[in-house]
Amino acid sequence: MDFVAGAIGGVCGVAVGYPLDTVKVRIQTEAKYTSIWHCIRDTYRQERVWGFYRGLSLPVCTVSLVSSVSFGTYHHCLAHICRFRYGSTDAKPTKADITLSGCASGLVRVFLTSPTEVAKVRLQTQAQAQPQQRRPSASWTSAAAPALCPAPTACLEPRPKYRGPLHCLATVAREEGLPGLYKGSSALLLREGHSFATYFLSYAMLCEWLTPAGRSQPDVLGVLVAGGCAGVLAWAVATPMDVIKSRLQADGQGQRRYRGLLHCVVTSVREEGPRVLFKGLALNCCRAFPVNMVVFVAYEAVLRLTQRLFT
Repeated sequence: MDFVAGAIGGVCGVAVGYPLDTVKVRIQTEAKYTSIWHCIRDTYRQERVWGFYRGLSLPVCTVSLVSSVSFGTYHHCLAHICRFRYGSTDAKPTKADITLSGCASGLVRVFLTSPTEVAKVRLQTQAQAQPQQRRPSASWTSAAAPALCPAPTACLEPRPKYRGPLHCLATVAREEGLPGLYKGSSALLLREGHSFATYFLSYAMLCEWLTPAGRSQPDVLGVLVAGGCAGVLAWAVATPMDVIKSRLQADGQGQRRYRGLLHCVVTSVREEGPRVLFKGLALNCCRAFPVNMVVFVAYEAVLRLTQRLFT
């Protein structure tokens, strides 16, 4: 049931946090935005509400699988560690056991999420072209007018390169090969490993602190607080590699700038200073709290419901 509960919690989290994720990616990859509100205003002015949900369909379809694997891997890995070290899966794990299991769950995610992350970032950073016809001038009916605009198609702006998530994946695979679908996976590995170790460890510790005396589990409010804080702490340690990951994955829509992970880090820091590694940190933390509140409440609710039904 850990897999099922994780899948349901993951879908709920995506529904809550995707618009801010789009803003976060654009801030990290496009230097023209000077602040969060600048990015929000510009995105809404140019693309309206739909611009915040660009590339959503693929994460919704895949997040249930990814979240299921994350939570399932964590609990199964923790159970195997407890059985190996203490002889029983019911033994209380140490902080090191939780950290190791969380790290393992994060590393497993990379093989599933890297292609969808590439598609998501490419779609989120792709400007929505608005085909518009030029305004006719006073000389439109003159003999020179056809030379200025010989055909209606010549007056249209270019269409977006990617028409949707599946088209984006197919285009990247065709133009860049299989490695293109796993672009930025080295940064993704570094991001997911230690961030998920922090995620599950902080959640377990906060739940223990927030559990009332005489009870084995925290109440709903305790789960909300623990889940939100765990998400914030995880993104706090993940943001530097998240910036590099986003830049590597977006680097393919025009002239390529980065030769790899280290080159991207060095170039970004040299051009924009060390603060570039924390671009989007405030937004990540603001997004992480409500998203992970919802994720863990849904996850715990499904687990407790199934326990009642089958016991």
